[in-house]
Amino acid sequence: MGSELEILREYIARRNMRYTPERESIVREIFARHDHFSVEDLYLALRKKRRQISRASIYRTLPLLIDAGLVAQVFQDSGQTLYEHTYGHEHHCHLRCLRCGQVVEFSEPTLRGVEERLAREMGYLVDGHKLEVLGTCPACQGQVTNPAKTPKA
Repeated sequence: MGSELEILREYIARRNMRYTPERESIVREIFARHDHFSVEDLYLALRKKRRQISRASIYRTLPLLIDAGLVAQVFQDSGQTLYEHTYGHEHHCHLRCLRCGQVVEFSEPTLRGVEERLAREMGYLVDGHKLEVLGTCPACQGQVTNPAKTPKA
């Protein structure tokens, strides 16, 4: 846990900002989780631990954590933005079911080659990529009524 807090301390110091107990509590809670979370999820988890942190503090802190490379905005689900901590984790992409919302994380090494080729061909300096594949998971496929497979009366 120390390295995440050190990164935050250094990031805040470089910008002449204050390192506050609220920001530290937010980082500690984020790195205690191993899931995708919303601002509301984070707020409720902190409240449950009797941390008096406002939603506004969370909304103000998340962009700092993203810019510091600790957290990433993953996707929006039903109008709600979800995040995950990324520092110390291998880059990965997401496969998301549009029916139930299940998210499967995966790594695909060939994407790195595509990223490098595109950067070279287009003259870009690439900072990374996000890939979200949308579809229907196997469980939800079993719930879908397929007219082609429905017995005729």
